[in-house]
Amino acid sequence: MPSVHDWINNPLGVVDGLFAQGNSAPEWETKVVEYFKEKLKDKEAQSWVPSLNDVPLHYLKPNSLVRFRCMIQDMFDPEFYMGAYETIDPTTKAKVLRCGKYKDLVECGVDFNSRNTVTAERQTFYCVPIPGEALWVKEGYACSSQARVVASTSYTPNRHKRSYDEDEDMDTQSHSQPRSGPQGLTDCHGNGESKRLETEAPSQNVSQSDCSSSHIDLNFPLPGERGPACLVKVYEEWEKFKVNDMLEVFGVLSVDPALSLIADDKEASSLLDPTESMETVEEQRAHSPPASLVPRLHMLYGQSLQHNNSLLPSAVEEVKGTFLNSFRSELASVRAELLSYLTHVLLGDNLAAEYLILHLTSSVYARRDVLPLGKFTLNLSGCPHGSPYTERLYQVIQQLVPTSYRLSMSLHEMNTLRLVPRKDYVANRLVSGALQLVKNTSLFLDETRLEQGQLDATGVRNLTALGNLISWQKVDYDFNYHQMEFPCNINVLIVSEGRSLLPSDCQVHLQPTVTPPDLEEYLSAIQVTQLPSQLNRFRVYLCLARCLDYSITEDMSKAVEDDFVEMRKDNPQSMSAEDLHRMLVVARLLAVSWGQSALSREAWMQCKEQVQPSPPGPPPCVTQQCSCAGGEVVPQGRLGRSGTPASSVSRSKTNQCVSEITTVALSPVFP
Repeated sequence: MPSVHDWINNPLGVVDGLFAQGNSAPEWETKVVEYFKEKLKDKEAQSWVPSLNDVPLHYLKPNSLVRFRCMIQDMFDPEFYMGAYETIDPTTKAKVLRCGKYKDLVECGVDFNSRNTVTAERQTFYCVPIPGEALWVKEGYACSSQARVVASTSYTPNRHKRSYDEDEDMDTQSHSQPRSGPQGLTDCHGNGESKRLETEAPSQNVSQSDCSSSHIDLNFPLPGERGPACLVKVYEEWEKFKVNDMLEVFGVLSVDPALSLIADDKEASSLLDPTESMETVEEQRAHSPPASLVPRLHMLYGQSLQHNNSLLPSAVEEVKGTFLNSFRSELASVRAELLSYLTHVLLGDNLAAEYLILHLTSSVYARRDVLPLGKFTLNLSGCPHGSPYTERLYQVIQQLVPTSYRLSMSLHEMNTLRLVPRKDYVANRLVSGALQLVKNTSLFLDETRLEQGQLDATGVRNLTALGNLISWQKVDYDFNYHQMEFPCNINVLIVSEGRSLLPSDCQVHLQPTVTPPDLEEYLSAIQVTQLPSQLNRFRVYLCLARCLDYSITEDMSKAVEDDFVEMRKDNPQSMSAEDLHRMLVVARLLAVSWGQSALSREAWMQCKEQVQPSPPGPPPCVTQQCSCAGGEVVPQGRLGRSGTPASSVSRSKTNQCVSEITTVALSPVFP
């Protein structure tokens, strides 16, 4: 590792040098992209670059190379900039051709009449930290970083005013936290947060006056999220990126205070004479926020992330290749350990633990017209009302998956929370909602918090949005005059007392075999006994199972077809095409959870024994429970109602089924 990285500390120097060697586009631009791509192809070299996710903004050097792991929350209109321009020396009158790419500001003395001026176009993404990212993921990325930074003194960031008590609290926290380097970050196993008051999202408890005094909303999808928002300037191939994509961006950090002054001047001038600006004050405020709050990042190299598991390589090809081969022999044992762990968490219900594993490994792998293939929404009913059990269960899931969010479906939350993003035409931006999530996020819906009361129009819209998300894996964003479908890939787990208000692919009624005297103490003890190394094995296993390639051989396809014909022979109504599709989904999840890349006879037979065909009649839907605004919602379980889900679990031979599942799960899958 060299002592000085000029390409990290001064990337604009590299850009200007390549521009001076040959300033004819696109040759020099291609050389710049290839230069940094070559430097960053090595994972160790990437770890030398400081990250906006881990390092506070005031510790980063302006115009240096930084990286940012984020989600595209919004895309602004393309903007024009001076890609090349000439400056005139005031004393010698000599003209110098300069590069304006990867910069927000040009140098003084620009010759606006020069014929060598080149106007170019770039796209701007508004990016936020990945919503719902687990603490173990953030700590994992922070520990893998080898960057060493010191506080920058070249500028003073403009922060919101805060009270002396807040400063004293922050100083106390900083002294109490262990240090891992010059930047004073918390150690890899600590639970502390970096001092970043200026990038903290307002929580739901913040009053309206406090929010208005900040003059800016960082527009995080989930309430209470922390981290820096960033304006990412993209110069090449921005068409391949989409809203809600996960990105890792390597770019030039731009935090010049002049950017904030320009925004203030534009706002003041528009107030004096609105005709001077085509933008409204709200749009200027949203698109040109202070650089100390929302820094600019000029992308030199960026890649879409298929996952954000810090324990795995970022490239899916490497995950499916060398990493999977090295971990393949451990898949069966890790699955057995995870099954035992979840069985204890689910109070001894082995069958519910099996289905929870299938749910955690599920993912939408393809779409046929409007039908998403691979989704597996699980409704875990029988959860006690008003107890801390569901919160503890969510904490367990949060420790296993990289991204998650718990939605407490109380009447207050359903009637007040904004789930669906909407377009704000005044500010010309997409206002985020709680359902604007990255793919493979685990959405935990807690129906045990639902009480008797009235759902207003907002609550009904939110309930409908959740039903569409579960059934079609899409969210209809509100564009006022129309709705726009955004496909998604979100794992939904519903916990309820009785049958859920929402549709599901499978319902399992929790049947505890363990009744601890103190439930919270029992669950806490289970979590404490799990070593970090063991949890890491579970995290790797779940991600690998989701990434496995899967196929059905011709022999198995013929066997499934014969079984389907046989099941319909006596009563054609007993097995429909939807039932067959559901069984194939469960068989697929069962196979990949065992580490198999093709459907085996054992997985298919196990699926046939456990999954029952759906009963005749219409499937459950949200409108049956609440058909209009103001409709009364009653928790079904508390009234003693019961219903048959879309796919129910056979409990007639519970002990035998559990024994068979355990036997298959513990059997060696690989030679």
